[in-house]
Amino acid sequence: MFQTFEVTSRPEDGRDRLQALRVEMARKGLDGFLVPRADAHQGEYVANCDARLKWLTGFTGSAGFCAALVDVAGVFVDGRYRTQVKDQVDLTSFTPVDWPKTGLVEWLIEHLQEGGKIGFDPWLHTSSEIDKLRARGIDMIACENLVDLIWLDRAARPAGKVVAQPLEFAGQTSIEKRVRVAGLIRDAGAVVLTLPDSISWLLNIRGADIARNPVVQAFAILHISGQVDLFTNPEKFADVVLDTNVTVQDWGAFEAAMSQLGGPVQVDKSTAPLAVADILESAGIEIINAPDPCLLPKARKNAAEIQGARNAHLRDGVAMVSFLAWLDQTQPKSGLNEIEVVQKLECFRSASNALKEISFETICGAGPNGAIIHYRVSEKTNRAVKSGELLLIDSGGQYIDGTTDITRTVAIGDVGDEEKSCFTRVLQGMIAISQARFPNGLTGRDLDPLARAPLWRAGLDYDHGTGHGVGSYLSVHEGPQRISRLSEVKLQPGMILSNEPGYYREGAFGIRIENLIVVQKTAPIAGGDDRDMLDFETLTYVPIDKTLIKTDMLAPHEVDWINTYHTKTLEMLGELVDLPTKSWLIAACAPL
Repeated sequence: MFQTFEVTSRPEDGRDRLQALRVEMARKGLDGFLVPRADAHQGEYVANCDARLKWLTGFTGSAGFCAALVDVAGVFVDGRYRTQVKDQVDLTSFTPVDWPKTGLVEWLIEHLQEGGKIGFDPWLHTSSEIDKLRARGIDMIACENLVDLIWLDRAARPAGKVVAQPLEFAGQTSIEKRVRVAGLIRDAGAVVLTLPDSISWLLNIRGADIARNPVVQAFAILHISGQVDLFTNPEKFADVVLDTNVTVQDWGAFEAAMSQLGGPVQVDKSTAPLAVADILESAGIEIINAPDPCLLPKARKNAAEIQGARNAHLRDGVAMVSFLAWLDQTQPKSGLNEIEVVQKLECFRSASNALKEISFETICGAGPNGAIIHYRVSEKTNRAVKSGELLLIDSGGQYIDGTTDITRTVAIGDVGDEEKSCFTRVLQGMIAISQARFPNGLTGRDLDPLARAPLWRAGLDYDHGTGHGVGSYLSVHEGPQRISRLSEVKLQPGMILSNEPGYYREGAFGIRIENLIVVQKTAPIAGGDDRDMLDFETLTYVPIDKTLIKTDMLAPHEVDWINTYHTKTLEMLGELVDLPTKSWLIAACAPL
């Protein structure tokens, strides 16, 4: 359960590994090879055996890829990782590329010789990805994975035990879900499912294949009858009794099973590996491209899942409040470092005896480390928590009834006016999303500017989305819903999202405030029209550091929101914590 803290540095043999990759490229007649972060399931979090990008380059971020050419190797990362990548990769061998500002196609056109061939593993890239490259004239060659040929001590595929997700938390039986989802399949006899969270949700199972994410790694074929053929390691199911209409077969049977389908077969070209389409096409089976039919039903949480989320957040709120009270009382007396803070927070979460796992590696950045958006402390980077600086803590828990994700930025002693101004603007953005009331049919892209407007007015911004979807005792990052400039998915009742604007000043400080929220229908307002409107229910209740708020910057409705939020926080948690913590909580929730 508890995270470990490794000594991290640029890989000493990174240059040798890159050279070995180039030798294999030459043997295959290739001028380049793509090494993505993703695995065959397109997961954000990957097993050790699939961490090819990390092994080759040293980069540990959750998104990115490497394009290795004969004379240059670009490591493409977005704004969350521009600082981190410089610290982790050998800059004499790898060149960080600011992506998506610089696209892969444009970069290849600039660096690839005319007529150059780029190799890729068709199990690690979607049809959509490769189609875009080929459409721009890039000669893409499907081949075996060249990294696997040189990674001699590669770990074995995970085989974590599978458990059933109880009906009281799932809210629907697996049979009900399969009938419901099968009814969404159009003009096809079956659909190929490749996303572990979709499969886990559909079958009401949870696993231990990926650290921090209780998913079962598998592929599946869902027939319109509701029958499911599951392909994974059957030994994982030793302690689970599945419905008679669900068969479990070994990984190796997947390709043959696809080739024998009657067709047409539905495939999600944006999530399924290209290899799936290639196998079906080789067998002469018609493909219907359509989104994974589990995505929206899984995202729209039912009443049991929403109540489970409320209960999980209440439990998690007790842990967070106990931790913040401890931090406030301990830091002035005894200097702490980031690792000590992370370990103590995990102890408070474990104290409930309900924690299954933390939901991701805790981000705890003191001072300038807080500006590294997805920073993970190591023995090498561990920094003292110093007075006069900000401390950013982003963490969460996996409970059988829900998944949590919360960020709080706190002042250690007195901090500067600039930090307080920036914090207040971030808080205003978070409040704007929390208070949003909007017509049904809007997407996360439509709401994203609300969170950024207070920062924009000061010429500031942040390089990440405002919110991501969250699963129900599943992945802490769940699609397709999000609050982002890129999101085109309509927000619908039952969708759980994060609300986490931020601001980061490299080399100085980082600020992020995050609550989880759930989309809900809202009652009409007197004098309004009959338009169908939505708003958000807040799930997370933990105090926000009032010492960082510049009240004179706030509008009256923002002051009211904060005071109401803190009043409810005290009401919900006050009787669940010990007396010393309650005394701290009363002060932390006092009105502005």
